[in-house]
Formats: sequence, structure tokens, C-alpha cells
Amino acid sequence: MTDSVKVLISNRQKEVKIPSGIRLLIRRCCHAVLVSEEFHGNVEVSVSFVNNEQIRQLNREFRQKDAPTDVLSFPLGENGSYDRNPETGALQLGDIVISIEKAVEQAKIYGHSLQREIGFLTVHSMLHLLGYDHEAGGLEQVRMREKEESVLAKLGLRRDASYVLTEDEI
Repeated sequence: MTDSVKVLISNRQKEVKIPSGIRLLIRRCCHAVLVSEEFHGNVEVSVSFVNNEQIRQLNREFRQKDAPTDVLSFPLGENGSYDRNPETGALQLGDIVISIEKAVEQAKIYGHSLQREIGFLTVHSMLHLLGYDHEAGGLEQVRMREKEESVLAKLGLRRDASYVLTEDEI
């Protein structure tokens, strides 16, 4: 089990008031991913809330995509090797940047709570910080999605309903 998880959360936007309980939810999500992945050691993660314009600028600068996105992950490690905080000795996993405006919008589109959306974005990004990638699609994408849903279910943030009808339901 993970020894300690320090999650540094900052709000760098003024468009959306951060609901109470969101900071605790983010900490719970980060911890749950590390437990699920059997990650050991003291770790630090940074989470920032930004607006659509700020995340669009980051997306353009780091991914050459000139559009707002919901979340960006900036891992500080590679192949399981992470930087250490010289003061604490904790492993620095990286930075998570969430567009709170996009999260509100997507929660409405998907018909679930903002808590579920932020939980999903946090779990998704934590998996990226640990080296998972879904960009190429295929099996890696399926594996990552299964891990996300497993962690969210353990946190009580299941999907309220399936968006795909099975043949029996059609």
C-alpha cells in the first residue's frame, strides 16, 4: 500500500466556483489509483484547475492542438522512474491540469454529476502519470478504460447508466 500521498491542489481560474468536497474527492481518487496499481512509496501529485482558454494554450503548446480539452497530464517520470522531492524524498509523479469549465460542460453532456466527471478526469490522469496511454487505441485503451471504471466503482462513482444498448435492449 502507498505510504503517503500529498496532493497539491490549486485553483487558477475564476469562472467556476469549486464545489465543496471536490478537493477531498481528488485526493481520494489519487490514492485509490495508487492502491489499485499497488504503487509503493511516498508520492506527490499536483492538480490545477484552469479555464478553457488556459488549457487551450497548454494544449497548443504541448500537444500542438489548438483547442480546449478537459484534462492534461504532465508526468515527471518515465518507465517507472520518478523525480524525488529533495526536501521530502517523495516521488514526484507529475501534474494534472483540469479545465473546470470543460468538466462542467461534459458532466451535463454525459448526464452525470460534476463529482463523477472530476473523479473520472483525475483517475484518467493519474493512470497517465503512471505510464498508461490510450492515444494509439486498441488493447491499451481498453485496459486503461477498465482500470478507470474499476477505481471509480470502488469510490462509489459508477456510471449511472450504460450509453450503449446491447442487442437484447434494442
